[in-house]
Amino acid sequence: MPIIGRFIHLTSFIRCFSRISLFMISTPMRISLLKYLAMNLSEFNFKLPDELIAQYPLENRTDSRLLCLDGENGQLEDRVFKSLPELLNVGDLLVFNNTRVIPARLFGKKNTGGKLEVLVERVLDEQSFLAQIRASKSPKEGSVLELGTDSDSTGAGFQVRMLGRQGDLFHLQLVNETEQTVFSLLDRFGHMPLPPYVERADDKIDLQRYQTVYAKEKGAVAAPTAGLHFDEELLNHIHDMGVEIAWVTLHVGAGTFQPVRVENILEHKMHSEYVDVSAETVKKIKQTHAEGGRVIAVGTTAMRSLESASLFGQEEGTIEEFHGDTDIFIYPGYQFKTVDAMVTNFHLPESTLIMLISAFAGLENVKKAYQHAIAEKYRFFSYGDAMFITPQKKVSPAL
Repeated sequence: MPIIGRFIHLTSFIRCFSRISLFMISTPMRISLLKYLAMNLSEFNFKLPDELIAQYPLENRTDSRLLCLDGENGQLEDRVFKSLPELLNVGDLLVFNNTRVIPARLFGKKNTGGKLEVLVERVLDEQSFLAQIRASKSPKEGSVLELGTDSDSTGAGFQVRMLGRQGDLFHLQLVNETEQTVFSLLDRFGHMPLPPYVERADDKIDLQRYQTVYAKEKGAVAAPTAGLHFDEELLNHIHDMGVEIAWVTLHVGAGTFQPVRVENILEHKMHSEYVDVSAETVKKIKQTHAEGGRVIAVGTTAMRSLESASLFGQEEGTIEEFHGDTDIFIYPGYQFKTVDAMVTNFHLPESTLIMLISAFAGLENVKKAYQHAIAEKYRFFSYGDAMFITPQKKVSPAL
């Protein structure tokens, strides 16, 4: 491949292909390209004191702190979240993910008596779902499991049959539950699926606070955490000042917490999640840009939804209505097509989410921002504080 010799810098090479992105290239060509490209996982690592990992939400949603990062110059500003309206302009558009977290964690036992834990990953229909199972031994195909039998559940529980495997997930179907649905049984027997870094059992407070105030569409097994900082009063204030609001749906999967296990991140394979970007939202986005406003994604899930919908437009970079699964992986070098600013929480080291914001605001800028946040004792992760980020200066792809 003689053309490789023309690329002096890795970043230039990545930018050249970011217009179509590596994940849109055929598999054989991608494998060939990866021989010449590398982006080390260690670039996205940082040391975080355990005491900065928020274990509980603050009393009021808007009491969180807000670290502002100007991606063009790297400047930082410490604020509180309730001051967010001061960063918005009349004519801007905030895009929220309205997915609703389901009580997806279940405890139970196998027919042999062995204990197990089930985390519902995706509800397929009223009677079946895909799930992760934690047990001493994986259940065999055809075996029956008793779920909802822990002391915190009400009633005698329910049974599911293991129909088979889909990759790492188990396909489970309700047994003799014609009047009950998966969602109704989860509401009765399930626990809120708190992230693994929240080192406590779920509590009654999590039913309300590990959920956005605007949550609507059931299906997520992790919260779109940037939205947890908004309350009704703040949303009404933002709307009254002339900032528009639009909705997308991305059902956040447990894969969002899965670590990247390859040293060269370009070899990482993203998990798939369901996305819905409506025609109404697309219309608002196009109108906002036409009138000179900014499209501001509230959270990485809203960002991934909008950028996914921007990959398949009739014209390059044009957002279109989108309904389906996405496994978009955004990392430094990606050319953003729709989003002009974003609200986000602080993310795990070496996670795909910190890679996403590094692509948006610049890796060095993000590193400095995280160092500042640690020094100033910001609270991290799902129940932690937030950031408002504007993008780094766009650089045209060059040979």
